[in-house]
Amino acid sequence: MTDYGHDLVLGTFITPSVSDPDHVVGLAELTEAAGLDAATFQDHPYNVGLLDTWTLLSWVAARTKRILVSGNVLNLPLRPPAVLARSAASLDLLSHGRFELGIGAGGFADPIHGMGGGRKSAGERIEALSEAIDIFRGVWDAETRGAFRFNGEHYQLPGMKHGPKPAHDISIWLGAYKPKMLKLTGSKADGWLPTLEYLREGDIARANAMMDEAAVAAGRDPRQIRRLLNIMSASFDDQSDTLLRGRPEDWVDELLPLVMEHGFSAFFLGGDNPRTIQIFGEEVAPALREAVAKERGTEPAKMDAIPRELQAKSVRPGDPAYEQVRHSYSHKGSPGLVIQPENVDDVREALAYARQQPVPLAVRSGGHGLSGRSTNDGGIVIDLRRMNKVEVLDRATRRVRVEPGARWGNVAQALAPHGLAISSGDYGDVGVGGLATTAGLGYLARSYGLTIDHVLAVEIVLADGTFLRIDPHNEPDLFWAVRGAGGNFGIVTAFEIEATELTNVVHASLIVDATHTADVVLRWGKLVEDAPREVTSFLSLFPGRRGQPPMAQATLIYTGDEVEAAQKALSPFLTIGPVLAEEAQVMPYATVVYPPGNAHRGQGLSDSHSGLVDHITPEVAAAVEKMITSSDVLIVQFRSAGGAINDMPSDATAYAHRTQNFSVLAATSPSRKQRMDQLWAQLYPHLNGMYLSFETDTSPERLLDAFPQDTLCRLRELKAKYDPDGVFDRNFDLTAADALSLPESRKVWPWPSA
Repeated sequence: MTDYGHDLVLGTFITPSVSDPDHVVGLAELTEAAGLDAATFQDHPYNVGLLDTWTLLSWVAARTKRILVSGNVLNLPLRPPAVLARSAASLDLLSHGRFELGIGAGGFADPIHGMGGGRKSAGERIEALSEAIDIFRGVWDAETRGAFRFNGEHYQLPGMKHGPKPAHDISIWLGAYKPKMLKLTGSKADGWLPTLEYLREGDIARANAMMDEAAVAAGRDPRQIRRLLNIMSASFDDQSDTLLRGRPEDWVDELLPLVMEHGFSAFFLGGDNPRTIQIFGEEVAPALREAVAKERGTEPAKMDAIPRELQAKSVRPGDPAYEQVRHSYSHKGSPGLVIQPENVDDVREALAYARQQPVPLAVRSGGHGLSGRSTNDGGIVIDLRRMNKVEVLDRATRRVRVEPGARWGNVAQALAPHGLAISSGDYGDVGVGGLATTAGLGYLARSYGLTIDHVLAVEIVLADGTFLRIDPHNEPDLFWAVRGAGGNFGIVTAFEIEATELTNVVHASLIVDATHTADVVLRWGKLVEDAPREVTSFLSLFPGRRGQPPMAQATLIYTGDEVEAAQKALSPFLTIGPVLAEEAQVMPYATVVYPPGNAHRGQGLSDSHSGLVDHITPEVAAAVEKMITSSDVLIVQFRSAGGAINDMPSDATAYAHRTQNFSVLAATSPSRKQRMDQLWAQLYPHLNGMYLSFETDTSPERLLDAFPQDTLCRLRELKAKYDPDGVFDRNFDLTAADALSLPESRKVWPWPSA
């Protein structure tokens, strides 16, 4: 058995025939209408009678709304990699994250040479493809400042600008059959894309073994590599001589072993037959998904019929909209049902229905979901994205009403014309609900405080369906609990928040050589604590790549637009290390947290740990340096706290951490999780608390990191009152049996997951 566990992607492999362009586009539109996931197109630029594939991809992306588009596969020798990288990122942005890069080394040397693509041996073409993959990733790495340079045997880039940054992490799929290409796929690519008709008996097993071995040798988890398959010969005619034939259930019987025994998770159907495409999408696809889920044990439990009032607001597996709602930004999910309420009555109805079903329940606002708690497998997700209104209730008192499904970038844009802002994290794509019930450690934190510190009232649906508007005078205990542990007590349907007067800020960014990581971290930490409250800073650390040293990016926000004062406050940060690039400018706060509109497809790092520290000590800095130089941790980020945050008493909200000056998180990919746990263990004794939205381990041992003993006791009493049945148990289970038996000073290792 070699099931790599990827979600199924089912689509078409369409011939870009020049004889009837409208028919070609119509087949792509039919692909979407039939509920399939992707339309792909061959790319033989030298063949007479074929449309240019890249132009076709752009046209199809514009004519569709949901499906992925990809070359199958693009011809590298005739498409310069730097130009192709920019084109790919641009198309991905324009299509809102719907482009994937299927590419090949290029065969048929004579016609390629005839079009000016040069003449290379097979080995040279593979070397060129390997270099091209590095170029793609380098160009897309828009976070790195300065010019991107590449000096390879086949491609040289003396200096070009990075970016544009794609809307999502574009996957690179290679058409590969022979050992060198398979090893390249395993070491560098995201997917293997052969055609079934070209594979002989035993080829699949041999190819998987080669790719897996190459992946491990490159320090990768073989499960990262998706196995995709073109099937050119298929028919629903029992008498045909095609590889796939017969009834839809016969197709499922043939395809299921390719998933469960050979690891394929994507199938692209050729043949250009509209009837075949329609039946493939409407009958084969849902049946195959159900069969795979059953084999994997992820088949959703049987649920009661959806209430009539919610049917039009519900999305199920197989529905065309399912791919858009199943995942969070950071984590993949396969819920059995996603309900999208539009008002309080919908929320109450959805919650009442969910409580009667024998499946997990998750609640999602914007869906960023770094901790992984806003989606699930086989359960119900109450997705609040349609409840996204932002209103200024009273400009004089700066009172703002925000619904939980809004994203913070949209909030900033709505408030900007009024000269108002709310500190709300560092990324406009983050949802309101999760952040405003946890804490809200944002770019204005040291001058404004946490987001929850300015919440004036909350509208909430409790576990039993009761709707309340709570504030310091109405249900004050619950109001206290919601500000820091809100996900445990109900579904918030609106917040009233006091905004601050703010239009422009000074935004600065430094890229620093972090070869001496500990020194950089120590200097930055001291400068933050010495800086005026108008300065809030984040420090992101990345391991070295492609022979480069570790890098640090310091983001600095000065609250206000007084240039001279900002320059005086920010200039000292130029001393944190060797500065490779810098920029600073006055800009609207709404621009700093502008919402990028990313598709949420589980493309983030799925394993992270979180902690708080009072000060960055040499011991803390040394532990972080060990993480970054190991290359097993893909990012470590510090966020400055302190200032106005620590003006609040520790018992003012359920977020009790009011002495610490910094938050720290580390994140990595699943294949490196165990090593990250071991490295985090060396930092853990120096931590003092946890910012829970960034922690993926929700075991009881973490409860006293998130909540001090007195806070936890009070929360558990309130949990018993407001949610005695534990309906909301995803956001750290406050009812864990042994929680109160843990010593307050617990500093024990290993973690259960280590």
